[in-house]
Amino acid sequence: AKDYELRQYETAKWVSTVIKGETQKEAMRQGFWKLFHYIQGKNEKEMKIDLTVPVTCLVKSSCADFKISFFVPFEHQDSPPQPTDTDVFIEERKAAAIFVRSFGGFASPEKYTEEAEALARVLRNGGQPFHEDFFYTAGYDSPFKLFNRHNEVWYFKK
Repeated sequence: AKDYELRQYETAKWVSTVIKGETQKEAMRQGFWKLFHYIQGKNEKEMKIDLTVPVTCLVKSSCADFKISFFVPFEHQDSPPQPTDTDVFIEERKAAAIFVRSFGGFASPEKYTEEAEALARVLRNGGQPFHEDFFYTAGYDSPFKLFNRHNEVWYFKK
């Protein structure tokens, strides 16, 4: 469809943390740094791991908790080093079909919400069943990248 794409993601491991009771922007900042310390060696193997993209944020309806995640690089998928920070954990996300809407520019929580609402509208109008109670934001660029930025919102297909 011209407003979104449907992707099939395989089962994969992500390193995640949940930030409670903060704004989405502050949760993203705090979560990013917790996960960044993990990939910089704050793990059982004291191993440095490449930063991968996207960085995702799980946004649930009427919930002030945000789950921030980094994709575990392919070479570590089988046995990622365990985090030493008790707030950081490895999770396995099951294979899923995901509706994706992409957009450029610097993404704020407000912009992500606006894009998610636009995607939800298009999916509803097209009769596509999806889980409406949550969505993921996905960021692909360093804050230092100024042009041709890539951001996404994801809804999981039912």
